[in-house]
Amino acid sequence: MKIRFIEAPTPEPDALEKGRLLFAGETDFLKGVVAMEGLPDADRVEICFAGRSNVGKSTLINALTGRKGLARASNTPGRTQEINFFTAGDIYVVDLPGYGFANAPVAVVEKWQRLLKNYLSGRQTLRRVFVLIDARHGAKAVDEEIMTLLDRSAVTFQVVMTKVDKLRGDALDESLAKTRAALAKHPAAYPELILSSSEKGDGIETLRAVIAGIA
Repeated sequence: MKIRFIEAPTPEPDALEKGRLLFAGETDFLKGVVAMEGLPDADRVEICFAGRSNVGKSTLINALTGRKGLARASNTPGRTQEINFFTAGDIYVVDLPGYGFANAPVAVVEKWQRLLKNYLSGRQTLRRVFVLIDARHGAKAVDEEIMTLLDRSAVTFQVVMTKVDKLRGDALDESLAKTRAALAKHPAAYPELILSSSEKGDGIETLRAVIAGIA
């Protein structure tokens, strides 16, 4: 049976409220991790955000939590060079280092890319990975490399299209079609896409509700 990848519907009011409550309390930075042995105890559900460098992970986390300076955002690709853990209610929200191009020495890039892959394939409490894809570009080969890793690790991932406010009409439709075609090859892909804009607030309430449902 062929899976159809559709835009996530607007959650029911009770689901939206659960999402609001989850992020209405304190969301705090716990620690940054540069090696697997530094990971916090696997004592709660984790969700994480992955994506190409400069796709907007940190900005999305700030919008999600309502705290502008929680996750450090930068226009310089590769700013996040460690796995950053945040606590939200009784879950971990995890900001992963960007994959793909990064403005850092080759040895440093290789080290954190290796950490990224080890984490994704070996963290048993990880319930879902949100793979962020810039709507202006659609899924690229480097995104599919991470998707393939998640397939092999049997970790469910859900695509969040970022910066959808930058596109209109046919351009957005084409980007979504390109992304859907890429997802069709990956059995670990969750069938609902979340369309978001951290700047405009689009999709933030839906994302909160989805995370609360997982938690």
